[in-house]
Amino acid sequence: MFKFFFFLLITTQCFAFDWQSHRGARGLYPENTIGAMMVGLEYPINTLEMDVVVTSDKKILVSHEPWMSDEICLDPKKKPVENKQHNISKMSLKDIQEFDCGSKAHPRFPNQKKVKEVKPELGKLLTATEKKIKALGKTINYSIEIKSTIQEEMQDFQPTADIFTDMVINTIKKHLTPERVMIQSFDWRVLRYLHHTYPQYKTVALIEEKYEPKSVLLKLGFTPTVFSPNYEDLTKEHVDFFHSKNILVIPWTVNDKESIKKLIEMKVDGIITDYPNLIETTAQKN
Repeated sequence: MFKFFFFLLITTQCFAFDWQSHRGARGLYPENTIGAMMVGLEYPINTLEMDVVVTSDKKILVSHEPWMSDEICLDPKKKPVENKQHNISKMSLKDIQEFDCGSKAHPRFPNQKKVKEVKPELGKLLTATEKKIKALGKTINYSIEIKSTIQEEMQDFQPTADIFTDMVINTIKKHLTPERVMIQSFDWRVLRYLHHTYPQYKTVALIEEKYEPKSVLLKLGFTPTVFSPNYEDLTKEHVDFFHSKNILVIPWTVNDKESIKKLIEMKVDGIITDYPNLIETTAQKN
């Protein structure tokens, strides 16, 4: 387990820094599971981050891929799966939950706990996390990524982007009020549709490729709540540009204390990390 701790001084002059626990707590526990969210809530986070896809019976499933990943999943007979062999959009929730997506050793997260886990339905996960949050007396928000791409839509791994977005929002609104939710996506079709159809929800423009800040807004076509790039591509000039447009900057996915320190010095508005145990706030210090 990581033993690094970063101490962030919070004063009344500072913004509310947003510590986001990525896929629940991927560095510590099998990702995008109810258990991972519970682990994330043990730390001083502000936001639980997760990904969603759609099943054949129209359930919103918490999963990073719209297929059973060969990196993390075993089939019902405990055998490895082939990547993309099992299309989640063609599988029922019941069949999906016969797969074990926690016992297999993760090649990139050696300290992740190995335990049998299933991909949960979003509504069930939110019921569990809301119960835990209430018991803890915390205020925790959610950043939910709609895992949509043009290619996967064409290959029948998902509904069309607008229908997909409608389904996600219809599930979320049964459990959460809009002010506690950010919707993020690398598919900016989702964000444009969300902006026009559900303007009460905050939008997070994820980006993976290299970018020019001005071109981001031109391409997106509106001002998002948050711009979220790969932290390695972010510069202080980029942060200043987006701040000048009243856009928050929350980079992904930052897993070492030196990078966290550097980004905070650049005055980002939050950090997305697989390791919520890196976080240690000192709100009482002056």
